[in-house]
Amino acid sequence: MVNVTKLLEEYATGVRNFAGLNLNGVCLYRANLREINLQNANLIGANLSGADLSGADLSKANLIGANLSGANLNDINLSDADLIGANLGGAKLANANLQRITLNGGNMSGANLGGANLSQASLRGANFSGAFLNAILTEANLQNANLSSVSLVQADLSGSNLAGANLVGANLSKANLHEAILVEANLSGVNLRGANLKLANLDQANLNREILSTMEIQ
Repeated sequence: MVNVTKLLEEYATGVRNFAGLNLNGVCLYRANLREINLQNANLIGANLSGADLSGADLSKANLIGANLSGANLNDINLSDADLIGANLGGAKLANANLQRITLNGGNMSGANLGGANLSQASLRGANFSGAFLNAILTEANLQNANLSSVSLVQADLSGSNLAGANLVGANLSKANLHEAILVEANLSGVNLRGANLKLANLDQANLNREILSTMEIQ
């Protein structure tokens, strides 16, 4: 495993390429690692809470169980990264590339994901409560995810799987839910004003029928 002190010293001299390193369980709490390259790195259980990783490349990195709470991850590339059980609560993820990430059972509560791309991401059972998720979520798997009180204004959820998801109090105004699966989803108190629900599957979903009657779902 790489010595953290040495890594930070090299980073301070201008080195940015640390791809493929074994950083299993390291503590980089509040570290400044802007634009670092940690592609394919092993960061299982790492503590990156409060760190600045804006513009960094962590594509295909292993971040299972990592702590990224409160981290600055704006413009980061986490595509194809494994984040099962990771904690990204309160993290800044504006315009982040999160395509095909695996965040099953992870936490993004209160995170800012404005403009992020989570297309084809596996987010089963993840906690997004209170998050700002005005993002691209096409074909994402959000089965049984907690999306209560989430802002999904103008979000693209076309083809996504939201079966059994908790969307209580979520704001889905002008969201694209074309061909989305909402079977047994809890849509109590949801704002669907201007949303596109064409060909969406709402079988057994908990939804105010008065609201549903104003939606175009054919």
